[in-house]
Amino acid sequence: VAFFNELLTNLTTDVPGYRANDTFPLDRALLIKNIEAIKNQEELHAIAVNAFLVSAKQQPISPCQYRFPVTNFKNAMFFAQVFTDLALSTIPAVQLLFARDGGTASRNVLTLGSILGQEGQQDGYFRSTQQETASAAPFLTGGTASIAYNALIKLIVEDSCPQPLSDIGLPRWGPTGAFNQIYINNGNDRPEESFPLWISANPEVTNGSLPWSTFQFGDPASMIFLSGQNIITVPATDYRHYGGNPVDNFRTEFPFDKGFANGLTIAILARGNQSFATANAAAEAAILGPVLIEMN
Repeated sequence: VAFFNELLTNLTTDVPGYRANDTFPLDRALLIKNIEAIKNQEELHAIAVNAFLVSAKQQPISPCQYRFPVTNFKNAMFFAQVFTDLALSTIPAVQLLFARDGGTASRNVLTLGSILGQEGQQDGYFRSTQQETASAAPFLTGGTASIAYNALIKLIVEDSCPQPLSDIGLPRWGPTGAFNQIYINNGNDRPEESFPLWISANPEVTNGSLPWSTFQFGDPASMIFLSGQNIITVPATDYRHYGGNPVDNFRTEFPFDKGFANGLTIAILARGNQSFATANAAAEAAILGPVLIEMN
């Protein structure tokens, strides 16, 4: 909701980067109408999510302040696509939880299904504004609530939430540097087989309760890629870099020939070198992440 409020304000107050020449060749009046409709729909989604929490005897979530990594309309549409893809990866996992609970909670599965379809409509619109096909792939990437939480927490302004984030009850993984970035690979830039992907841990945060704090230099680690309905495990090599504070850098291959799908790929760093059968199992072993990668 906060993102679309900000986007709508930027479009309607002629903020640099959001002016008519920045949105050309889109019909500007229709664009603003669409963004306003999406903002209103997201407000209702937020009400529904809090109703789900109350029905599960959980505390509703109050809005925080956010810092979005966008400075113009093109950035904003790509970012909207990424976090909508993330929502699409998470909702089915939440539906499964409600279905397993049974009883009155199972009714939430139907409401979440309607939200899932509506988010798909939004995603197709965001893609079309970037001259991409409206749909990315036949089978979208599956995720988990903990993956979404660890991605979105990076957007929250520190100490801006009315309630402690610990109330949400989801695990928080280790802090990262490069994991804050979103990677995209477009068209002809796509390599034949693979390219190296580097990630770095953030040495400034030493919270001993985070999974990262127990990782020792030289311990085995793997990068887990969730792409479409595939789970791909690639060994990650640990390099320690000294420059003020020691930083653990991890290098892994990003192998396009192993079953990657167009659209969202989620990458998380996990302890060990085992394979995982489900996104939940991979998330339970996570120590850093996620990286959100868009392939088109």
